[in-house]
Amino acid sequence: MNERIFDIDGIDPISLFGAQSVLLNKMGGYYPHIKIVARGNIVKVIGPDSELDEFSTKFNQCLDYLQKYHRLTPLALTEIFENQNLSRHPGEDDQVLIYGTQGKVIRARTKNQQELVDAFRDNDLIFATGPAGTGKTYTAIALAVRALKNKEVQKIILTRPAVEAGERLGFLPGDLKEKLDPYLQPLYDALRDMIPAKKLESFFEDGTVEIAPLAYMRGRTLDYAFVILDEAQNASLGQIKLFLTRMGKNAKFIVTGDMTQIDLPRKSDSGLEEAIHKLKHIKGLRSIEFDQSDIVRHPLVKQIVNAFDDAKKTKQNNS
Repeated sequence: MNERIFDIDGIDPISLFGAQSVLLNKMGGYYPHIKIVARGNIVKVIGPDSELDEFSTKFNQCLDYLQKYHRLTPLALTEIFENQNLSRHPGEDDQVLIYGTQGKVIRARTKNQQELVDAFRDNDLIFATGPAGTGKTYTAIALAVRALKNKEVQKIILTRPAVEAGERLGFLPGDLKEKLDPYLQPLYDALRDMIPAKKLESFFEDGTVEIAPLAYMRGRTLDYAFVILDEAQNASLGQIKLFLTRMGKNAKFIVTGDMTQIDLPRKSDSGLEEAIHKLKHIKGLRSIEFDQSDIVRHPLVKQIVNAFDDAKKTKQNNS
């Protein structure tokens, strides 16, 4: 009798073994002469070499499947262990960007989201602007997570200007991170949709994924990184220049913003529109403008955006 040891660090054991070990028991049922012992992040398999070799291949296929789709279903396990090499997820198509937590399918859902995905292939810098709820940042983060999974980049860096949307958060208790987290929460939310909690925590700890305010970018060179500047309408022209000049080797940059939601004391201080205008002639750069047709939140959001736009146009016409 021999044994094989598998380290499943970074994988949620329940996702792999199922509630009450139902999937683990199903695996063992295919090889009655082996014993599977799971303790924490270590799985020990004991048995004759003839079964250990085959089980190891199937078990590694399960790990690969789980890493890609974040969910191992009884059907997928059956197809893997019954000699059907499961290379595609049921219902998978070429438009899927990634599979999020619990197997959630994440793909471009609108014309301009798809344009952002297509532009990513041929451009290292993309500006994506437009109203709230159009999926600019969410699609950008999905592209970043996919690039990390495919080893196209070594890290993801997400940043925002630390500008309050009308509130005053400076006197809240806590350390610097606790004060800044409210500004960065939407980025955390998107990442948690796409990366399992345990894996995301390890990424934060080892610096594979970093979320930081824009001011922290000064002096850095960002090589082999996918970097997203979110809420760029709240950055000055100088800040946007500072950010863009951080681009290092094999880096991808996406800048997102909404010119109708500038939270700076003087709206004229926003440098996003001017930056796009100054850089539009540069090869390897694309600018994509989202509109109301791209809004994918609650149906009321589209009506709210339209109402505010109409009121703005009426005010301009009357002035």
